[in-house]
Amino acid sequence: MKGGVRKRGGTWYYYFDLGMVDGKRKKIERSAEGAQSKGEAERVLRRKILEYENAGTVFKPSEMTLHDFLMFWQKEYVELKLKPNTQYNYESVIRIHILPHLGKYKLKSLTPHVMQQFVNLKVREEWARKTIEIMIGILNKSLKQAVYPYKYINENPMQYVELLVETPRKATREDLKIQSRENLKLLSDKITEGHPFHIPYVIGLNAALRVGETCGLEWRHIDFEEGVINIEQQLVGRKHKVNGKDKIFWEIGPPKSKAGYRSIPVGNNLLSILKKEKRKQLENRLKYGEHYITYEDNDYVCRKENGERYTPAVIKYQTRELVKKKLKINFNYHSLRHTHATMLIEAGQPTKTVQRRLGHSRASITEDRYVHLTKKMARDAADIFDTITNQL
Repeated sequence: MKGGVRKRGGTWYYYFDLGMVDGKRKKIERSAEGAQSKGEAERVLRRKILEYENAGTVFKPSEMTLHDFLMFWQKEYVELKLKPNTQYNYESVIRIHILPHLGKYKLKSLTPHVMQQFVNLKVREEWARKTIEIMIGILNKSLKQAVYPYKYINENPMQYVELLVETPRKATREDLKIQSRENLKLLSDKITEGHPFHIPYVIGLNAALRVGETCGLEWRHIDFEEGVINIEQQLVGRKHKVNGKDKIFWEIGPPKSKAGYRSIPVGNNLLSILKKEKRKQLENRLKYGEHYITYEDNDYVCRKENGERYTPAVIKYQTRELVKKKLKINFNYHSLRHTHATMLIEAGQPTKTVQRRLGHSRASITEDRYVHLTKKMARDAADIFDTITNQL
């Protein structure tokens, strides 16, 4: 059976030919389980070829490591089932957190004790609760599938693991970076027409889009007659190896969830700004001619003078530079979304209306996140009750 090893980046891989399968020649390639040299990788290769010849499978289930299983699981489940953003997040968490500590364990050695120690380690390292919950979710989901349908282990050890940290408090206005009216005045005075952040800023403030939705917005999504913005896609990043280094490639993907597909009514102020921006982009096309950057069928709303589209990375850089060097306020792009929602709720808009506008899957998400922040609503409720009792 033919096979070999090769090094990509800092990792050794082995590969070998499986012969003809369904009329097509097949081969497999896998990471050589932490091999540090060509010789170690070749020993892994010989072992894997022997396992395949003896068992007819690439791995003996009883000897499979968590590393090999997660590589298999990502390819056969994550890449086929989950959205690009989730794939990217899973790959990062598995690579950065899970594999360095648990990758060399055989599946059969993953006891509840081992898994609880791993989770406790991440708690002691003071990772955010949300990050640890993602690790637990990945391990629980993958090992549940290792039990069934793959039948590599008899029981999922994660079912006995607890996250031993206090229940998180509700996020405060400061946590969410909700902007005061004074801060919004500062921002609006600084980010005027012609500022590179102007169009993303007014869209975020007036329509509460996520940063990927803003970057993925095209002119065909804006209905100037009806006064609505239709959210049908977002710009998402995928990590690929280039010359051994990770590089982010940006591509169009679906919204975050089914609820992310939505039509957002917007006011005349935003529509007027967008009409002016559209005219300006047509002028820039003539100005730059063949040097104007285009993207096949994608006519983006947020782009630089030369036509280059904005990405979430570009917007993150712009907000960071704006805050650090000029305004010195607690602000990021997502804070516009939080601010928009809070202002609507304080103005008396029903939670259900705000939920649909934001693209939340459930009204409870909107209510849990924002309603407790609105002191004005609590004060108004007390004043209304006073008015009622005074009439008794």
